[in-house]
Amino acid sequence: MPTPAKSLETFPNPAPERDYTVRMTLPEFTCLCPKTGQPDFATLELEYVPDRLCVELKSLKLYIWSFRDRGVFHEAVSNEIASDLGAALAPRFLRLTARFNVRGGIWTTVVVERRRPGWEPAPAVSLP
Repeated sequence: MPTPAKSLETFPNPAPERDYTVRMTLPEFTCLCPKTGQPDFATLELEYVPDRLCVELKSLKLYIWSFRDRGVFHEAVSNEIASDLGAALAPRFLRLTARFNVRGGIWTTVVVERRRPGWEPAPAVSLP
């Protein structure tokens, strides 16, 4: 049976010559409130433009699972996940949006971005 893991596995980008966006939705993120110990639930939305590496999905699932019993503030855990993904992948661009469920009558959304210096996205295309 799989267990939580702090490591992220990668595989070679199959098309490193072009920019393309990988989007993933992880609707089952959980951690604990560091003040009360109550569970916090969030949906994570990951978007990245890979350079040489892509993240392997099972390792990402086990990595996300590793936060389940940890007390951590929303801002801290969102930045930690983005930093760990950035370190593992060295992407051209990465955005993590963490949409936490209501706690104390407040919904929290944390958006973390990192961009390789000098990298610019292609202009947006609008079709009729």
